[in-house]
Amino acid sequence: MNSGEIEKKLSELVTSLNKEEFIYDFLLAYGISKTSVTRLKKGDYNLSKVEGEVLYKNKLFFKVEQTDRLLIEAEESAKEERILKQHPRFVIITDFETIVAKDLKTRLNRDFKIAELPKYYDFFLPLTGAEIYKSSNDNKADRDAAYKLAQLYDNLVTDNSDLYKEGSHKLNIFLSRLLFCFFAEDTGIFEKESVFTEILVQHTAEDGSNVHLFLNDLFRKLNSKEGNFPAYLEQFPYVNGGLFNAEINAPKFSARSRKILVECGDLDWSEINPDIFGSMIQAVADPEERSDLGMHYTSVPNIKKLIEPLFLNELYDDFQKSYDSPNNLKKLINRIVGIKFFDPACGSGNFLIITYKEIRLLEIKIIQRLIELKKGGEQLALFFTSISLSQFYGIEIKDFPHEMALLSLWLAEHQMNKVFDEMLEGYGQSKPILPLKEAGKIVCGNAARIDWEEACPKSLDDEIYILGNPPYLGSRVQDEIQKSDMDFVFSHLKKYRDLDYIACWFYKAKDYIKGFNAKFAFVSTNSITQGQQVALLWPQLISDDIEIDFAHHSFKWTNNAKGNAGVSVIIIGLRNKSTAPKYLFSEKIKKEAKNINPYLLDASNIIINERSKSLSGLPEMQKGSQPTDGGNLLLNEGETKELLSQFPILEKVIKPFYGAEEFINGEKKFCLWIGNDDIRHISEIPAIRKRLLAIKELRSNSTKIATKKLAAFPHRFGEIRYKPTDSIFVPATSSEKRKYIPIGFLNKNSIISNSSMAIYNAQPWLFAVITSRMHMVWVNAVGGKLKTDYRYSAKLCYNTFPFPDISEKQKETINQYVFQVLDERAKYPEKTMAWLYNPETMPAGLKLAHKELDEAIERIYRLNPFQNDAERLEYLFKLYEEMTKKNTLFAKEKKKGKKKVQ
Repeated sequence: MNSGEIEKKLSELVTSLNKEEFIYDFLLAYGISKTSVTRLKKGDYNLSKVEGEVLYKNKLFFKVEQTDRLLIEAEESAKEERILKQHPRFVIITDFETIVAKDLKTRLNRDFKIAELPKYYDFFLPLTGAEIYKSSNDNKADRDAAYKLAQLYDNLVTDNSDLYKEGSHKLNIFLSRLLFCFFAEDTGIFEKESVFTEILVQHTAEDGSNVHLFLNDLFRKLNSKEGNFPAYLEQFPYVNGGLFNAEINAPKFSARSRKILVECGDLDWSEINPDIFGSMIQAVADPEERSDLGMHYTSVPNIKKLIEPLFLNELYDDFQKSYDSPNNLKKLINRIVGIKFFDPACGSGNFLIITYKEIRLLEIKIIQRLIELKKGGEQLALFFTSISLSQFYGIEIKDFPHEMALLSLWLAEHQMNKVFDEMLEGYGQSKPILPLKEAGKIVCGNAARIDWEEACPKSLDDEIYILGNPPYLGSRVQDEIQKSDMDFVFSHLKKYRDLDYIACWFYKAKDYIKGFNAKFAFVSTNSITQGQQVALLWPQLISDDIEIDFAHHSFKWTNNAKGNAGVSVIIIGLRNKSTAPKYLFSEKIKKEAKNINPYLLDASNIIINERSKSLSGLPEMQKGSQPTDGGNLLLNEGETKELLSQFPILEKVIKPFYGAEEFINGEKKFCLWIGNDDIRHISEIPAIRKRLLAIKELRSNSTKIATKKLAAFPHRFGEIRYKPTDSIFVPATSSEKRKYIPIGFLNKNSIISNSSMAIYNAQPWLFAVITSRMHMVWVNAVGGKLKTDYRYSAKLCYNTFPFPDISEKQKETINQYVFQVLDERAKYPEKTMAWLYNPETMPAGLKLAHKELDEAIERIYRLNPFQNDAERLEYLFKLYEEMTKKNTLFAKEKKKGKKKVQ
């Protein structure tokens, strides 16, 4: 049950409040079955013997109490042994004006007016078996730094167009040095606070004329253990680490670019997350580099959505289990120190940096607990961090992000060393960061090509987590190098060129973890869990040995990067087969699943393959007719009126033409539908002759043999599937915002475009089937998506849809509901289908007609109503499995019968 459905049912509950039934209606709202609630009401499941109380094992304790005792009773009930022994999750006390509730697991309390219950729906979500998933907010300081640096970059490019005309690499290296200096002066790497900015202001001219000379001298000093430098530079330390090795002359500055440089120094860089450098690359790079290889900056909260279920939650669980045992706490530290973290598309190191910071924080908490356990006992020695940057591995194809990843890890180490010293209050001491030492083991190379074991060696004793945000790149936007990478990885498969580029990472990660103590999780677009890609990719990933560990359903995020672009993504983790729990995340809800299949559903690992015929024996659905005409057979409304006014004879060869745009948005379009008997007369009309000649030339010049042959018949559509009957029209694409895909009837005179689907000899009951909620749930799960919009396919959505056999009487009954829908539409002749099916403008009568149609279709599946879409989908998947098995057995028996006859 999703949160919207729960909130709606709670609103209905408080609007029509029935005190006697309140707690039972409350439980029904959270998806507790009617059977269980009935037995609770009868007393079978009520474990309290006190009149007026409800004690439901593992769920709740409920009681009505006087107004002035609500809080007292809630606290007392939360401690009462007879109640606690039944492990209720919630204590709920009410006087039917106010509710006081306590979550006995989280120890959180809520106190609110009963009318406000729908607002607090998420507090009680654990009743469904789910948990609230929370994430932190993005850091404003990160964004400010990114924007200011982008300003500086733009001004430097303007001031130094000749110097950097060969490309941005040298300027990017220069900027990485500035980033280090800003960070170093605010975080204690440089001993004196703000020393870089202060000396810059003191020793450079306001017009910027000597800033480049100052920076050249400073960078040489930071790369030197000794040498002759101006006295004001002597206070800067030797940095090493390769950051200042290369001889790169600083760009020249103007008064404006110097001013921006000083403003950058005025920011508080101690609040900057080192992972912001990925954002800065995106913010300052040119447009080509900004989009190349899907290099998207990933914000901290979204990274934590991946690393927490992948490994961090388990480590924290172990921490809680070991809380009172010093030996076990030390073992946990030893475990953490032995883990390898590997990002095979690491960019500027976002995932590795956040992972590093999180495990350093956990180490600090473990040491704090060890100190607590030792106080008053044995002598306490100083603690040092055991976690090393050498535990972090990565692959990055571009040299600058590769260098930035190393720099960012260094800075993250320094930041966490300061946290270590502060939080351990004299019991901990970190080693100085300077001179810079070895950082993470980041390889510069193409992850699709190189052997991952060379980048991150593995053994049976290792514990390894692979993580990251590889480049997505759909099949149509891959360049020649990326297509060649796909050939390299997937040459053993058929139709692999239809896969997204990210499939390379999933496939190689699966091979890497198989049989080892390793897991992986990647951020991806949702396209790999939809449509045709599921059948192509997932049989190569999941098996008797490998399974999905956890998954986040599709969600949109905005990040800290320039432009604050939102991207729709999913997160999928895979592991070797295990008895450990599996989790699905949706909205802010975390729920345990029995199994997670490739469609990210709690269901068996069924893969829906395209079918040429309907599994359920439904009438044929096919694509519409394709013009292949360069637009010459198509007419807008104005062109149609003009031609008919001049040549009335054309009336019999001009027909209405419908694609999704025309049908949904009410745009009028027509086409020339010229039969062989008509061509002799029609082709003599100059306007028509001109169009036919253009079509002939277009087809003749095609590289396809079949299209060249069509040049002999320029008056005909390239692909003709039209039948002179009424039809059901199904658009190929439709907005994700609509609850229903707008489907309709067209008369026999209408031509349907190849961008949409048609069922000829249209029967009303079939309209009901494919416009029903049951079918929409199926389409949403197994169909492809165009971004996040529905993409309808006859082979994948219609032909695979499981629908029971029905009688003629049932068809007649369903027809009545179809006519109700059509009647409601007919009340708004001036409105488009887009308006009618927009959730914000959809008329109440049309909503009701669809609701009743949905219920009629669902009664064909079963008499007991479905509670939510998850239940509908689970039922459909089971039915699909049964029907495909039955069809397979039937085919085998039929084949055996033929052999016997022979």
